[in-house]
Amino acid sequence: MPEQPISFQNQGQTLFGMIHIPSGPGPFPAVLLFHGFTADRNEHHFLLVKAARALMAAGFVALRFDFRGSGESEGDFSQVTIEGEISDGLTARAWLQAHPAVDAARVGVCGISVGGAVAACLAGRAQDVSALVLWAPVGDPARVFSQAGGGSGSGFAPTPVETGLDIGGLIVGQGMIADVMRVRPVDEARGHSGPVLVIHGTADQTVPPYNGEMYKEALGERCTLVWIEGADHTFSRTWWEQEVIQRSVAHFQAQLAA
Repeated sequence: MPEQPISFQNQGQTLFGMIHIPSGPGPFPAVLLFHGFTADRNEHHFLLVKAARALMAAGFVALRFDFRGSGESEGDFSQVTIEGEISDGLTARAWLQAHPAVDAARVGVCGISVGGAVAACLAGRAQDVSALVLWAPVGDPARVFSQAGGGSGSGFAPTPVETGLDIGGLIVGQGMIADVMRVRPVDEARGHSGPVLVIHGTADQTVPPYNGEMYKEALGERCTLVWIEGADHTFSRTWWEQEVIQRSVAHFQAQLAA
């Protein structure tokens, strides 16, 4: 079957996902996909489903999964942290590398929003990620979260509660708040020695464009920063998402060629 539901364990909890496997003899290069904060392995307007299927059609194995506390995976959202998602990502990467259809030496990572920050941190720490693509990645978590919601009139605006913050009906716990203040994904991305593709919408109000610029400034010539004119945070027009996916597939093809 080209698309199969999967599960794996991390720190005593079960994570659920979907693996997409091309037809024909392997092993294949692979891409690990990270969803954003408050999202799941499908992402808004099924962005990660479309990306995974495009990657599969281009000859890649793709794995998208729910971080603990998100989607169908075990855990409570109030316990989600950036460090916890990095741990999930490392475990998912090891699981993917061990899959018989995958060439373990050719596994790239792609993340959106906070998932982009997680991907940047993972690549910097692992130091052997074969290819890295970041979509609208958070570069300054403290600043982004402090500006979330665009003011008190938004339903997404943070509201203090006893256990942390209520953001759009979800409780963001103290662990996440602490990580937001401490984790510096742009600095961690410097540990990744290969080329990085960053794609950002010019009209992104959730993770404003200065975040993409931070990665470019830090990584210099190793970073290709692509602007999607007029695009919002999740590239929610068909022509925006198509450009994002096509550019990303091309980057992985260039970096993960045999």
